[in-house]
Amino acid sequence: MMADTLAAGNLTLNPLYKEVKIRITRGLAAGEWKPGGAIPSETRLAKQFNVSIGTIRKAIDELVAEKILLRQQGRGTFVATHSDDRTLFYFFHIVGKDGGRELPVTELLSFRKGRAEAGEDVRLGMPRGGRILRVENLLKLEGKPVILDEIVVPAVLFPDLDQETFGGRAGTIYGLYQARYDINVIRISERLSAAIAPPKVAALLGITASVPALKIKRVAYTYDDTPVEYRVSWVNTGNHEYLSDLWKNEAR
Repeated sequence: MMADTLAAGNLTLNPLYKEVKIRITRGLAAGEWKPGGAIPSETRLAKQFNVSIGTIRKAIDELVAEKILLRQQGRGTFVATHSDDRTLFYFFHIVGKDGGRELPVTELLSFRKGRAEAGEDVRLGMPRGGRILRVENLLKLEGKPVILDEIVVPAVLFPDLDQETFGGRAGTIYGLYQARYDINVIRISERLSAAIAPPKVAALLGITASVPALKIKRVAYTYDDTPVEYRVSWVNTGNHEYLSDLWKNEAR
């Protein structure tokens, strides 16, 4: 249990509620409160940190808005888990032309160990040539291949992850990271561009060689802005498009 307290007169570079948010986040990162579990009440946290309930509430409001915590009316505040619903509405941005959403059916194409290539090491904050796990996933929507994911993760974060474990997971990839390795993806950063897909990718997605595909470069982060996954996605946009509706995501 975190024993350090705060007081309004303490010297800090941050507003008091920001400092409380940092302390709560540290507790989450240390595993003090597990995914799906409740955090202490606002009254208890206010007493623990020696601050007002209003300060606690403001800190928690930001963590809820960032999807790190989840309020449940009449029950309390819980650490968010990577359910299918959360993935679909917060991390998965490919929808039908009519805006329809569905969870993709995933086919594992390859799983292998290797070394980080130039650029991958930088995005993952690891040494050049560091050990990584490399995964290729083909994602189908409405029964047709739409997305090819090329996923790279540092081997040190997932020491016993193998093809059987990855391919046989019960839920989402981020759910696997969370449940098995206590790594909670809390935000992603994506860069989008149009590009000609390599021949292998074009063949898998049924894209004509001369037609550009959507290329998405994503870095997934856990607490303290620590990168845990780098992913390059190729998307056939013939019948689908990218949608990031932040207002709706925040509302959920």
